[in-house]
Amino acid sequence: MIRITDVHKRYRNHRGSRWVLKGITAEIPANARVALIGANGAGKSTLLRLIGGIDQPNEGAIERGCRVSWPLGLAGGFQGSLTGRQNTKFVSRIHGVHEELERTLEFVRDFSELGGAFDDPVKTYSSGMRSRLAFAMSMAFDFDTYLVDELTAVGDAAFKRKSQRAFEDMAGRAGLIMVSHSASTLRTFCHSAIWLHDGEARFFDTVEEALDRYQESINV
Repeated sequence: MIRITDVHKRYRNHRGSRWVLKGITAEIPANARVALIGANGAGKSTLLRLIGGIDQPNEGAIERGCRVSWPLGLAGGFQGSLTGRQNTKFVSRIHGVHEELERTLEFVRDFSELGGAFDDPVKTYSSGMRSRLAFAMSMAFDFDTYLVDELTAVGDAAFKRKSQRAFEDMAGRAGLIMVSHSASTLRTFCHSAIWLHDGEARFFDTVEEALDRYQESINV
């Protein structure tokens, strides 16, 4: 269970500050497959980062009673001076992988298809190489709930097919909280939805209901 209680989040800039989330409260079961729906700037990615623990709310609390991934699609969290192997080791230790460390390293190296570049500094990687490393690392760990931000497949055509199959397999055995601009992707992978609007959240039992409410809000 992921419990979100009265969560507020704002960001400051040169014009002052803006509340992105204003008192969000929700309970998400570990095996739920939930779409986050809303206009650009509604706070979808912000809420995903808060659930993943990458960012912290200004007010309120988030309790995680299950193993939650970092947001898939986030390739900017690597330490650039470390190699792909060293970054994978670091993340493995954070998630308590010790006895299976070598197997995890081999999985990430093989799945990412980085070859010898796995032992090069990540700062030398192209954006595509970073994305492949991030996706492979995401698939290497078993989480109860995966956070997905605009990602189902990465890389060239062959790698996209492979990563799509891996993603579909993962989605069939774990919970999901997903952000995507593709309504068909949300319909395929999610069963329920949270609609974010004006800093507030409303839960819907079906993705279709939330999409209809979102369309109504932008057509006003």
